[in-house]
Amino acid sequence: MPEETKQNSSTTPLSKTELPKVDVPAPQPEKMTDIANNPYKKWIYLAAAIDSWRIWPRAFLTVYVILVYKVVTWFMSLPTPNLEQSGLVSVVVGAGAAWFGLYLGSSPRK
Repeated sequence: MPEETKQNSSTTPLSKTELPKVDVPAPQPEKMTDIANNPYKKWIYLAAAIDSWRIWPRAFLTVYVILVYKVVTWFMSLPTPNLEQSGLVSVVVGAGAAWFGLYLGSSPRK
């Protein structure tokens, strides 16, 4: 008879008293009212929107693409490029890998 009770107790679901208790912090009203009373709330929302749209990284990447285009076309139009001119072009084009890597490696903040 004790064997039957062991089998029944192992197959029965856990009761509510046996579940682990998790402490969830309650929302703190003073933090919520600080945001509501903040006079710079609109500026904070604007900054968050600009950050989520990723305007600055895209603008920098666009300016870099234009710069590379102009430098490469300038270099190709030279009749006899010298070492300094080719060094400038290689530095500008090589910086593109760093810019592109930083752009792809970054993500919007949450």
